[in-house]
Amino acid sequence: MDPDELTRVVAKLAQAASRPIVIGISGYGGAGKSTLARSLVARLDGAVRMRGDDFLDPVRSHRRSPDWDGVERVRLVTEVLAPFREQRASTFRRFDWSRRALGEPEPVPSGRILLVDCVGLFHPEALDALDLTVWCDVALATATERGMRRDAELDRDHTSLWRDVWVPNERDFEARFSPRKHADVLFR
Repeated sequence: MDPDELTRVVAKLAQAASRPIVIGISGYGGAGKSTLARSLVARLDGAVRMRGDDFLDPVRSHRRSPDWDGVERVRLVTEVLAPFREQRASTFRRFDWSRRALGEPEPVPSGRILLVDCVGLFHPEALDALDLTVWCDVALATATERGMRRDAELDRDHTSLWRDVWVPNERDFEARFSPRKHADVLFR
């Protein structure tokens, strides 16, 4: 599916819904999740974005786990996705990466469409809170290469994290939860 077609699908879904909708965008690290989410926000009226990185525990996301344990999906669902869909005023706290702790409470954004992009999002803890699931369909090796290049351009040396933690986490998560199979849309 191309960006124009995906934009039409999301707009049609939002128009038909009786409440705000949540679009989950997932894929491997470096697959283009954030780029796609930013692009859709720019194309869709009433769309807002929630960065998945704001729900990554800065310690646990740098450790091996078979289910991307560092992604705080339950907190994302209870603090943001559910209140957004219910149009209920609420607050949430992002991880402050500089302090390596939760930041100050801030209001959940409002709109007709919330796009959330995150690794490990298509997990039983979060799937029911997503109205449409989009998988950035990029091979793990290609996504990893892109992610490592992006980090190098930002002067971040995460080579050992990619090799020893993130790529093995991706493989384990895929074997255990088959996230691509949970996608309503495959985006290439």
